[in-house]
Amino acid sequence: MKYKLICIDMDGTLLDNSAKNIPNENLEAIKLATEKGVKVAITTGRLFTSAKYFSDLIGVKTPVIASNGAYIREKDSDKVIAKFLLGEDNINAILDIVKDYDIRIFFNTVDTVITDKDVMQGNAYMEMNKDLPEEMRVKFLINSDLKTTALRYKDEILKCICINENNLRNIEEIKMKLKKIDTIEVVSSNHNNFEIMNKGVSKGKAVETLAKEYGILKDDIIAIGDGENDLSMIKYAGLGVAMGNSSDYIKKHADYVTDTNVNGGVGKIIKKFVLNK
Repeated sequence: MKYKLICIDMDGTLLDNSAKNIPNENLEAIKLATEKGVKVAITTGRLFTSAKYFSDLIGVKTPVIASNGAYIREKDSDKVIAKFLLGEDNINAILDIVKDYDIRIFFNTVDTVITDKDVMQGNAYMEMNKDLPEEMRVKFLINSDLKTTALRYKDEILKCICINENNLRNIEEIKMKLKKIDTIEVVSSNHNNFEIMNKGVSKGKAVETLAKEYGILKDDIIAIGDGENDLSMIKYAGLGVAMGNSSDYIKKHADYVTDTNVNGGVGKIIKKFVLNK
């Protein structure tokens, strides 16, 4: 089968464990695939600004799917293919539930993280910002009155992410409460977080939207990921691939399991199914 579109998650998939480096095996395979005319799309929970940086790094010309599918945009122009805001009612509902818990809350726009406390040491965006020119950095807006600030940017907020490094029980408890709200989607991208988007927003729906934009059938798509937020696109694609570092649950729903993110699992998949090496 000749695959025409490869959709690749970033953290835990394309990137190594530093969350900012791409193994050479991945870079080389992506380059060869694009030279054959295969489209490659970064498909991530990260902000568009961050996703665009890595798309530039690997030479991708295809639009970027950011914020778990809430934002699809041409990489090198202002053309927005799809945009789904979290919405004022959902922002209020989320804050009402999480306010009594010890948990970090971040609202994301296209290029800005909105939160109420200083950003944790080791934050991937902060670490990347150290090496980037100002126009390519993710912005941070920190205000202790998070609700007022979030509502001020309600027409720009695409996603909310909640993180707790120390109390995973809290994570599951809040996640279950939020899942009772029928106007939002709640998924995790790591064991210590959950991410919230408007109802119907997912990586799977975004991949479907992008495929229609290019006239590509689902059977001609490879989707590669490692987390719960990747599951919808892994199930949608003709070839759904789980990383070797995925949980057993994700692997169970994949058509194929590749090597880990540290060992160039993305590159190995492209070589096997696209480059026939």
